[in-house]
Amino acid sequence: QVHLAESGGGSVQAGGSLTLSCAATGPPDVSYCMAWFRQVPGKEREGVAAMDMDGRTSYGDSMKGRLSVSRDNEKKTLSLQINSLKPEGTTMYLCAGRKTKPSWRLTCSVVGDEDYGYWGQGTQVAVSS
Repeated sequence: QVHLAESGGGSVQAGGSLTLSCAATGPPDVSYCMAWFRQVPGKEREGVAAMDMDGRTSYGDSMKGRLSVSRDNEKKTLSLQINSLKPEGTTMYLCAGRKTKPSWRLTCSVVGDEDYGYWGQGTQVAVSS
């Protein structure tokens, strides 16, 4: 059974940058889709960025332009660099994975979290002004 572990969260000042990492262990050897979502307490989960195993990416609207996502299929990792962080308080960033390509989409998406079958516990990011 796959296990996702996020790391890299912490406290940072607005305007700074942060790199989050997600490491997968267990089968499948390679998840077709890996993605980042974020969630503020009391609000719905929001898609941030997704990447398929061939490197195609998709981004959520709210953070587009401030992100850089990358993955290493051999190491089974997914990274997310967030630049120009905004003072949004505390947000949980969660890594998600999907074994196969969703047939109803052109590529991996962050439109709906229901596409993803396994999730990490999250890493918390606190941005202060």
